[in-house]
Amino acid sequence: MAHHARDIIQQRRSRERGAILKSAPLQVALTYPSPYNVGMSSLGFQTIYRELNGREDTVAERAFLPDDIAQAQQDRDPVLTYESLRPIGDFAVVALSVAYENELAGVIQVLELAGIPALASERDPRRHPFILMGGPLTFSNPTPLALFADAVIMGEAEDVIHTVMDTLGTTQTHAQRLDALAAIVHVWVPTRHNETLAAIAKCERLPAFSQILTPDTELADMFLIESERGCSRSCTYCVMRRSTNGGMRLTPADDILALVPEGAKKVGLVGAAVSDHPKIVDIVNTLADRGLGVGLSSLRPDRLTDPFVAALKRGGYRTLTTAMDGPSARLRMQLERRAKVEHLERCADLARAHAMKTLKLYLMIGLPSETDEDIEECITFVTALSKRTSLALGIAPFVSKRNTPLDKHPWAGIKVVEGRLERLRKGLRGRADVRPTSARWAWVEYVLAQGGAREGLAVHHAVRLGNRFADYVTAFEAIGITEQSKRPRRALGVLRDESTP
Repeated sequence: MAHHARDIIQQRRSRERGAILKSAPLQVALTYPSPYNVGMSSLGFQTIYRELNGREDTVAERAFLPDDIAQAQQDRDPVLTYESLRPIGDFAVVALSVAYENELAGVIQVLELAGIPALASERDPRRHPFILMGGPLTFSNPTPLALFADAVIMGEAEDVIHTVMDTLGTTQTHAQRLDALAAIVHVWVPTRHNETLAAIAKCERLPAFSQILTPDTELADMFLIESERGCSRSCTYCVMRRSTNGGMRLTPADDILALVPEGAKKVGLVGAAVSDHPKIVDIVNTLADRGLGVGLSSLRPDRLTDPFVAALKRGGYRTLTTAMDGPSARLRMQLERRAKVEHLERCADLARAHAMKTLKLYLMIGLPSETDEDIEECITFVTALSKRTSLALGIAPFVSKRNTPLDKHPWAGIKVVEGRLERLRKGLRGRADVRPTSARWAWVEYVLAQGGAREGLAVHHAVRLGNRFADYVTAFEAIGITEQSKRPRRALGVLRDESTP
């Protein structure tokens, strides 16, 4: 029932601080294709909200994928914005931020729940909003979005969004809009460019920071701010490696500290390599001196020292989390990671010395050239490490991504990954808490990471069938992709970098 959706929105709005209420001629429904608690934890989403509402001619209102999609479909609830409780289908522009491949299903669901055809070819520009997309997925492979987006902003959108809004506000027809947007160097228009992508934009206006604080998110009431953007490292699997984003751009420590608002209780320092900031220990200690809780989005094991972990403890850390990355020293070297055995052993000792409840290590399995011997090395090493401190392993299957040296590497196989997960569980039972993500859904992510428009259309089919894993198997088989066919598919076209004429 529509009133139930309204009640949820009004309850959440009553607990928010910092929402922007205004009116303006150009109206944008800034929509996140995952539920509210995820979307409001996205610093990029909040940054674009502030950028759009900083324009005199534009108002941006937020909308999200419902928490219970099946219930929303059954009740035929419209997707409403949080600021005015209006259906997003009434707005001139719907702008969607897409973080990773498997959120494409959420894009399709939120549009169709709103009464907007997900496929661009089925929309009527006289009745339906212009569909603009962007987000972290554009650093890798957004081509599965081709049949759904009218236009896509590539890369960091804080500057480009203003050029796009100027264009949308001054062009008359849908065709004129597409032609004008296609001329913007950082905007990809699928019907004009096909699968040849536009250049990735980079913004030097740091830092991004929270506009709205709310207790109803994964990071409850935490003020988020960038301590840096990009990365200076060259990890072979990572989309945010230095060759993709131009290296690390630092926010000065004084700027970070000055932007923390009065009344904030917790501060989240965000970036791909936060612990590489040269002043990070000073920043954390200063925030702790103010009585604030502190969270960091990324901790590298080679950066964790006694003063650093002591600062984290003062900032409220109870679990020390860092990346092991690969199950063996050989694979970590292949990944060009700096996490050596001695670094991980030091992390365990520091976790114990500072009375952390757990040391949590993230790693991938199913890596290129990985064997059972690598898994056995992991079991032996983690068993020894567990004698130093309490351990948990967060394990994700490896998925090769575009714009990385490990692009094109084949999928290891669901059975292979699940077999190695089971080997780890058995080998580490009673020694470490093993917490894996799904191998099946990682395969779906792989197909999309290596795919293009045709794979995106298959997701549309899978969502229509029910959005279960079996529905993806059926939809992918219909275009000739099976889990056993490990050779990655390639979309047409190439990614142009900023130097491309």
